[in-house]
Amino acid sequence: MSGNGTTSKIAGRACLLLIAWVLGTGPTASVRGSEAAEFALWLAALRQEAVEAEGVSAVLAAAALDGLELRPRVLELQNRQPEGTLTLEQYLARVVPPARIERGRELLTRHREVLEAIARKYHVQPRFIVALWGIESDYGRNMGSEPAVGSLATLAFSGRRSAYFRRELLELLILLDDDETDPGVAMGSWAGALGQCQFMPSNVRRHAVDWDGDGRRDIWRSTGDVLASTANFLSHLGWQDDQTWGRRVRLPAEFDDRLAGREVQMRLGRWQSLGVRRMNGHNLPSRKLWTTLLLPDGRNGRAYLVYDDFKVLLRWNHSIYFAVAVGHLSERLR
Repeated sequence: MSGNGTTSKIAGRACLLLIAWVLGTGPTASVRGSEAAEFALWLAALRQEAVEAEGVSAVLAAAALDGLELRPRVLELQNRQPEGTLTLEQYLARVVPPARIERGRELLTRHREVLEAIARKYHVQPRFIVALWGIESDYGRNMGSEPAVGSLATLAFSGRRSAYFRRELLELLILLDDDETDPGVAMGSWAGALGQCQFMPSNVRRHAVDWDGDGRRDIWRSTGDVLASTANFLSHLGWQDDQTWGRRVRLPAEFDDRLAGREVQMRLGRWQSLGVRRMNGHNLPSRKLWTTLLLPDGRNGRAYLVYDDFKVLLRWNHSIYFAVAVGHLSERLR
């Protein structure tokens, strides 16, 4: 299914709903029935592709897709992302509370030996591995409670980036089939992310690691597998352990805000000459790194100089708030 075709179908459904509301009738049963019928046809086509093109067993495909219904809650959550509803200050207070910092420090100490071994193999500093673990799932305590198959099917049929989520749904079916897992127990985030490191299904298949050597890449229950999988994926994305993510900075009073934004890159020394300083007022590092200035909440909010590893965090999750939160927590785990 092409992206343009999906967009047209979504627009058509939206028009039907709008007409119903204008007429004062609300979304009619016929509109809802039409959508359900269209979804059933879409599932049938996807099921055929999964079996014939991807090699998923017919039994697994039937168990996963038969009787599946759209999940409106998933679309509501997709439309309530934090960068549209919270300031960065509010977001950081929510996702990096003192309890999460203290828990992270405890786990960094408890798992120091395995983290150092993982760091040597994948060249990722332990504090960033633990910070991602904390932001993604509160160190495994919140892995999501949405049925992964239903979430991905809803997003693939009705949500934004439908082609991406359709591919992830196929990847999930392959994963469940390979692991002989009941689709009914595959729970995750509203977007279909899985396990303590909240990997999308394609990343579970490609980057999950069996660190403990038990024959399973268990990102749900094995701490070693979770930490090594996180580091392996970061390494694959281009992480450089001789750098860091960036730093919060102070701007001079007369700073030109047009220099902020991901499209502008300058060496640290150039920012220094423009009056940008560390938060304690000291000079910026003297390393010749290319950096970008970000003002997530505008001139009156926090300012950050970010490095190449920040771009890696954005490849993990395309959210500036998320990437800043990971960096913010990593600093407090030192």
